[in-house]
Amino acid sequence: MTAKKTTIADLRALKGKRQLIMLRVESIEEAAAAEQAGIDMISVPPHLLKHPQFREAVPTVFCVVSLSYGVYLTPKDYLRGAFEARRAGADAVYCAASMRVVRRLAEERIPVCGHVGMIPSQISWTGGFRAVGKTVETAMEVWQRVRDLEKAGAVMAEIEVVPEDVAAEISRRTSLVLISMGAGAGCDGQYLFATDVLGAHRGHYPRHSKTYRNFVAEFDRLQSERISAFREFADDVATGVYPAAGHVVSVNGQVLAEFIRRLDQA
Repeated sequence: MTAKKTTIADLRALKGKRQLIMLRVESIEEAAAAEQAGIDMISVPPHLLKHPQFREAVPTVFCVVSLSYGVYLTPKDYLRGAFEARRAGADAVYCAASMRVVRRLAEERIPVCGHVGMIPSQISWTGGFRAVGKTVETAMEVWQRVRDLEKAGAVMAEIEVVPEDVAAEISRRTSLVLISMGAGAGCDGQYLFATDVLGAHRGHYPRHSKTYRNFVAEFDRLQSERISAFREFADDVATGVYPAAGHVVSVNGQVLAEFIRRLDQA
């Protein structure tokens, strides 16, 4: 029997019942691994939707495509990007733009995932890469943005680096499916980047991330093997080991002799 594809109704039905799991993936291999690992939701860049095997690789996972803030400008731009994403297989769109844009998308019944708390594209307003909601005033601002997203018609929101108790109180008071990135277990789900989970980069790992593998070490090992293989190939060519008889195609002796005779005549 074909597995059932996750829907908005499914996510809403699970609110408050169990933690949803969400990953940001950047490749078809990561997307396929998320499907096989039983991950509920993935966030993907628009270009990944264009992979010819994308939906074959993730037949059941709920897919949120990110409409990057600043890449799209007007509500019309966002609407065009959202419809293209939906046709390509996205189930919802991430949007950190104004409520006017969220409202316009929702009017067309496009599921929208908003963003509250620390929003990387807007950190200048909240003091940089730091927690948001540690004072009564800033906590109320997070709550107000959640309420605004509700009124605009969003169905879910990422809540990033908000104190866990604040996030929990907000989560139990909103109809939005609230996905935590560093905002604690009192929300409706947990969200991490696959590159952090896999230990696949040398840059900064945020406090809220957790690393389960060391892909950087594997990348280093593979690079060392790559260099060694290239050196061995060069050495084989230099010493005449390559190409050997098994690497080339032979020709009948009479054919070769006739070919050489004609070359000489030419």
